[in-house]
Amino acid sequence: MATSTPIGGFKPLTGHCTCKTLTYELVAAPLIVHCCHCTWCQRETGSAFVLNAAIESTNFILTSPFPDSHILITTPSSSGQGQTIARCSKCFVAVYSYYAGAGSAVTFVRVGTLSEKDGSKDRVRPDVHIFTSSKMGWVDLSGEVERGAKVYEEYYVREEVWSPESLERRRVLAEKIEKEKGKEKREGDGSGLVES
Repeated sequence: MATSTPIGGFKPLTGHCTCKTLTYELVAAPLIVHCCHCTWCQRETGSAFVLNAAIESTNFILTSPFPDSHILITTPSSSGQGQTIARCSKCFVAVYSYYAGAGSAVTFVRVGTLSEKDGSKDRVRPDVHIFTSSKMGWVDLSGEVERGAKVYEEYYVREEVWSPESLERRRVLAEKIEKEKGKEKREGDGSGLVES
């Protein structure tokens, strides 16, 4: 079980599956919260849309034992790259996922799994509605537009939607990933080894 250290005084968001076997904390605010209305998300959730909070995986802390609490399932996606969905090993609720395009550096947490008891669920709202060209006809987004959420028929340009703070966090994460890749390459070809 991991321990968490909240970032900058942020009060962690907590969450769990239905049976509370799979539990977690977010120790920083999400980078972005997507409400996706694509037909793939509709089918995978059996609902009108999915609500995902994207966060650096280092800020997503599992508080239940891994892998005992999980099953990981890889499914296709409309991009063709697929996604890996983490489900509770007992109640099978989808709690989070990794999209192939983002790798495991970013975790997409299902907002519906946030806790009601500590108010976590009330602290997270969509920043953007995406793929609304395939939204259910009865879904009215006018209140979301009034609230300030962005709405796109397809996807969006990150710099037009993400906050400056989230863009900076993403930049730092991208640099870290590039350093890791460089380190792995050097170690893989032996150039990173120092003889003593």
